[in-house]
Amino acid sequence: MIDTGMLRTCVRDGIDFLKKQKDVIDAEVFASWNEHITVRINYTSDIPCNGIHEPKSTQGCGIAVRVVFGSGKETKVGFGSSSNNITPGGVVEAFNKAKRNKIYDPDFVSLPAPVGKAVLENYHDPAVFEISDETIVHLGWQGLKGALGEYNQKRFRTSIIAGGDITIIKERMAIASTKGIDDFDESTILTTNITSMIERENVKGTGWNTSTHVSHFNPEEAGRESAERAIKTIGGERISSGTYDVIFGRQPVADLFANIVIPALSLSSVNATDTPFLGKLGQMVASELLTVYDDGAIKGAIGSKKISCEGIPTGRTDLIHNGFLVGFLANNYLSKKFASKVASFVPRNGFRFEKGKRSHTRQPGIFPTNIVIEGKEEVSGRSLLSKLSNGIYIGRIWYTYPMNGLAAGDFTSTIIADSYVVKGGEIVNPLRPNTVRINSNIMDIIRKIIAISNDKRQTIVWGSEEVVHTPEIAVQGVQLDNISDFIG
Repeated sequence: MIDTGMLRTCVRDGIDFLKKQKDVIDAEVFASWNEHITVRINYTSDIPCNGIHEPKSTQGCGIAVRVVFGSGKETKVGFGSSSNNITPGGVVEAFNKAKRNKIYDPDFVSLPAPVGKAVLENYHDPAVFEISDETIVHLGWQGLKGALGEYNQKRFRTSIIAGGDITIIKERMAIASTKGIDDFDESTILTTNITSMIERENVKGTGWNTSTHVSHFNPEEAGRESAERAIKTIGGERISSGTYDVIFGRQPVADLFANIVIPALSLSSVNATDTPFLGKLGQMVASELLTVYDDGAIKGAIGSKKISCEGIPTGRTDLIHNGFLVGFLANNYLSKKFASKVASFVPRNGFRFEKGKRSHTRQPGIFPTNIVIEGKEEVSGRSLLSKLSNGIYIGRIWYTYPMNGLAAGDFTSTIIADSYVVKGGEIVNPLRPNTVRINSNIMDIIRKIIAISNDKRQTIVWGSEEVVHTPEIAVQGVQLDNISDFIG
């Protein structure tokens, strides 16, 4: 394990070295260390199994440099990195790569400069950095215990499958530059996603739990929740294709925003002209009930960071406010490129995320942190359900992706679990899994919102870096298409 002091010494000494090099105008040195630990849950009641697999971990560290070179009237920018080498030699290796790779970039303005003061301090959990293998395995057993305990209580003991994982992420980084940035960050994340099935009933349920501190982490509750939801959906019915009023539960809301909405609210999509929000800043783009923002400085949230990978303090970036498009996520490079007399974008979201870690091998892209979805007039979950006289509660979707690019707004997704038929404002029957596909346009979805619940939960999406603080959302007129059963 590499401590933060070593990272800070590396980047400071690295800047001192780069200042002395010929033709160097400005420079930035970034160093990181990450560890990911995963425990897989894999239980089958009818086949001998271990239930919990041994912990598997990956570690990585390295250095990245960005250098602005001046030669005559032209400036060039170079980037280079060095892996598993937090030493002066690593800085030299990264610098030499940056020198070889330097290019002229007409859109480059400057490296990031200090902006404000960080809100978060000492927000990580030291116990996570020292967590033992025994404790990690115990967390896995807790998750499985929650699922099996619920099944046993309801007298389901055969045809049971439970799968998922416990994931622990430890991060340390430091950054220094000739612009005056000299800072560091440490963060800890614990998550679990558990899916359990009653195979003979062709049903499954999901549960999840998140925390920044091991003392607040509760995988047993996630397991129990997954089993409870599976049991509730036994005997699901099919529905005909058509237009339905729906309630999107927390996981579908998170999935839609993480895969469709938030990528379109990034300056990277504006730069590529691949967003349905292009040219609509200041215009109404959604129901007046909808407000969306990103805030990387929420205390206790797993998406929070003290600073970005460019050394900029995190904070709140408003994206949609009462239906109006008011902002975009930005990093330093694109915030300067798109700055104008009528609009400016604070570069709070310049991160080097790659497969859940701060990677020294890539330059800062644009990534969300904590996406928060709010309603102008929020209602209780019970009041939300009463909005549907004849509709569908959608509890879990899968394989959500844009069709025809982000700019078109079209998307498709399959309803796979935790969903119900609603009549007269009441849940009357479960919906049969994997028999309905959503085919819609995201702009229609956000414009037709009729109610947003007041109960939010941190929800993670497979393959995404951010966490979405999700309510449940009622939407009018969503196209749902009946699809064939799987052939047994």
